[in-house]
Amino acid sequence: MNITPIAAAYMHHELVDERIRGLRQEAAEQRLASRVQDVEKARRQAERASRRLLAALARA
Repeated sequence: MNITPIAAAYMHHELVDERIRGLRQEAAEQRLASRVQDVEKARRQAERASRRLLAALARA
């Protein structure tokens, strides 16, 4: 089975496009994971601040 140069170029182009799509999807997933981590960190910080505030109010 012989593959013509045009077919080989087309297949290469398709593989490159698929790789680019995969990398873009991976980057989007990483951005989402980072945002989730940021939200979780902010929630923990807010909870700690709330506990400190309640403790300070209890002492007053």
